[in-house]
Amino acid sequence: MSMRGKAIRLERIINRNTRKTIIVPMDHGVSSGPIAGLTDLSLAVDRVAEGGANAVIGHIGLALYGHRQSGRDVGLILHLSASTSIGPDPNEKVIVNSVTNALKMGADAVSIHVNIGADSEARMLEDLGRIGVECMEWGMPLLAMMYPRGKKIQNEHDVGHVSLAARVAAELGADVVKTVYTGDPDSFREVTRGCPVPVVVAGGSKTDDRATLDLIEGAMEGGARGISIGRNAFQHAEPARFVKAAAMIVHEGRTAEEALLILK
Repeated sequence: MSMRGKAIRLERIINRNTRKTIIVPMDHGVSSGPIAGLTDLSLAVDRVAEGGANAVIGHIGLALYGHRQSGRDVGLILHLSASTSIGPDPNEKVIVNSVTNALKMGADAVSIHVNIGADSEARMLEDLGRIGVECMEWGMPLLAMMYPRGKKIQNEHDVGHVSLAARVAAELGADVVKTVYTGDPDSFREVTRGCPVPVVVAGGSKTDDRATLDLIEGAMEGGARGISIGRNAFQHAEPARFVKAAAMIVHEGRTAEEALLILK
């Protein structure tokens, strides 16, 4: 029955009609502290939910202080990984929460962050494998954030590296993979073709609307099943409108050009 549980919970974080998803990560409080747009978690969640986000990602703090206080409902993905920007190795993620605790807290899914190529890759893979098995046991969907990062990685967006990172997640039990965009639809299609589970694209550092919407359009064309965009959403002057624009591309198959019009 655990696979049925997974299917039911996945429906809460993926749009049932389009089978695509808009996820807004808000786990930055641990890595970077109370950055702009996230000083008030409850307000941040309300804004992106209003725009039509399917789910938000965060730590226990998000569930306690930000989620479902008011406004529209939105899926809750509890993040299990942590490191801070001022630690000796920010690429080394440790596990700070459990699958069973996430279930108790009413989460619809859990997420884990693994840096492929990092010095601590071996231990992070061990964590991913263990949590993948726990998620199968409990029927909890697992989103894996997979980034090529480390000494051997000259280019984080290299299609070979990104394809490997995405595939590792699927092989070890992730239900959804979040990874970086390779820069164009054709190369990203190699990533999505080589990964048997849905891939969502990360937004990266704060850029302008045009660049972000172009990235979303290219990723969707390259076989992405959605987006997982944080700063470009919650740090936007109008987060609800930005998410609405993103939804036009993700859920309606519109162009970046058309989506840009509602932000003008």
